[in-house]
Amino acid sequence: PQELTTVRVQDPRVHNEGSWNSYVDYKIFLHTNSKAFTAKTSCVRRRYREFVWLRRQLQRNAGLVPVPELPGKSAFFVGSTDEFIEKRRQGLQQFLEK
Repeated sequence: PQELTTVRVQDPRVHNEGSWNSYVDYKIFLHTNSKAFTAKTSCVRRRYREFVWLRRQLQRNAGLVPVPELPGKSAFFVGSTDEFIEKRRQGLQQFLEK
């Protein structure tokens, strides 16, 4: 059978809402039938800054292979907070798919 891996970024949660140190984390769900993985499903929660760390590690080790961009980190987003969180979630999903 063909090896398949699916990854989903979902369920954003705001922590410390209303305070200067508030942040959002996202549930990352992975499902695969690849023999390279011992666990066929896994689920973790990660913050945006952990995606930034991952991208830096990939860039460091990727050689000439381009590493996908992350969605922007804008403190001056125009629109609702919910809209910003959803756009970021979609961008993180695209990052992981690439």
